[in-house]
Amino acid sequence: MKGGTLPNRRASKRLGYLFPAIAALLLSVSAAPGQEIGPQSEGSRVQVEKLLGLWKEHFAGADSLQQRRTAFERLMQTMPGPTRIQVRQVDADGVDAELMWPARLHHPIGERVILFIHGGGFSGGSIRTHSLFAGSLAKAASSDVLLINYRLMPEHGYPAQINDALTAYRWLLDNGYRNDNVVVAGDGAGGNIAIETVLRQMQAGKALPAAVIALSPITDLAATGGSMTSNAENDPLVGKDWIETLRKAYLGRKSPTDPQASPLYADLTGFPPLLLQVGSGEVLLDDTLRLADKARQAGVDVTTEVWPGMPHQWQLFPSLLDDADRSSQNIAEFAIRHFADKPQE
Repeated sequence: MKGGTLPNRRASKRLGYLFPAIAALLLSVSAAPGQEIGPQSEGSRVQVEKLLGLWKEHFAGADSLQQRRTAFERLMQTMPGPTRIQVRQVDADGVDAELMWPARLHHPIGERVILFIHGGGFSGGSIRTHSLFAGSLAKAASSDVLLINYRLMPEHGYPAQINDALTAYRWLLDNGYRNDNVVVAGDGAGGNIAIETVLRQMQAGKALPAAVIALSPITDLAATGGSMTSNAENDPLVGKDWIETLRKAYLGRKSPTDPQASPLYADLTGFPPLLLQVGSGEVLLDDTLRLADKARQAGVDVTTEVWPGMPHQWQLFPSLLDDADRSSQNIAEFAIRHFADKPQE
């Protein structure tokens, strides 16, 4: 079947960085109305310290793109896999992917889907690194999740990653999902790709998803945000030098302020409802906050959550962080609010 067309499942029902308490309190009010995050608890601080220790252990000496890719894979191999879900390998018009859904027969799965685009600096990450998180979202949102393996750099530069995500989105529309039952999501570089995918769909005048979710997205490959400097000592995972390394490998001579690569510089008028999550101490904090401000000025319905004390990609670690569960629940609730066909109670 073309593009791995699906059988009709509907018929079968189928580190130690820590902000002072006052900073956490101030940042917590950055959340959108109705999304009270609150200050970080002491228990959460201990959990984050443990996670950062694992990051440092696995990434010690990993300097090149390939070394960091391997370190990320090895770290995520120590995490449990998803449970109580069903998985199908699919070929989304040439893009390797897994479609997963909750193993609950009383839910009419097959109507709603989250297209999730993994992070990893355009050069790492995979279905395996993000399967636990994707499975958690599938269960929490009573939704299918399509998790893709897009092409990575340095083997493949810009815009291969965005092209693959756009192909996967259009494959979903060609295989029975209505656009108003599709949410596009991504973390880090995947957040950049998610936003750019939808911008290209807008520019083509084609059907847009119901909403977009970007978790600590890289929105400015020029790395001009103030938090690149102010949070440099607080963020052991991402830094301005690393963003510049990614930019050179990803874009070559292309301008980092080109809106086709850095969504901060794009015209966001007409963009779908947008959820943004970011940790308070990340160097990518301003990538999120400046994009949120620009989107609001363009009339976009934006929900912004700043999570005190959370490191980059904290949502991937529900087995270690209580706040990963909390933030993932917010993500699922946002998706449910914007699906045209809500899950049955």
